[in-house]
Amino acid sequence: QVQLVESGGGLVQPGGSLRLSCVASGSINRINTMGWYRQAPGKQRELVVVLNSGGGTNYADSVKGRFFISRTNAAKNTVFLQMNSLKPEDTAVYYCNANILGSGSDYSTNYWGQGTQVTVSS
Repeated sequence: QVQLVESGGGLVQPGGSLRLSCVASGSINRINTMGWYRQAPGKQRELVVVLNSGGGTNYADSVKGRFFISRTNAAKNTVFLQMNSLKPEDTAVYYCNANILGSGSDYSTNYWGQGTQVTVSS
């Protein structure tokens, strides 16, 4: 059993910053990718950024230069999303996502966190 737990959302003024955290726990053999998606009201869920096991990243064009993903060095089971220069259009529920090979499994599975609300408003 694998769980993703997010934290760090909230209300911030335009131009402000927030940092989200996501911790993966459970019976984990290997984490292939971890990243963040977001879903605004009335819109489809979209990729924000994904980080692969080799350290490579893929950012959405809309957040390049403003959002930065990082992870802990030791267990590599925690990722952070530093969000700077936030805009009202960044308002959404942010979901942590991870592709994980569980202990004793032959295949990897996609897992989702419960989501955390980020609201950018004056």
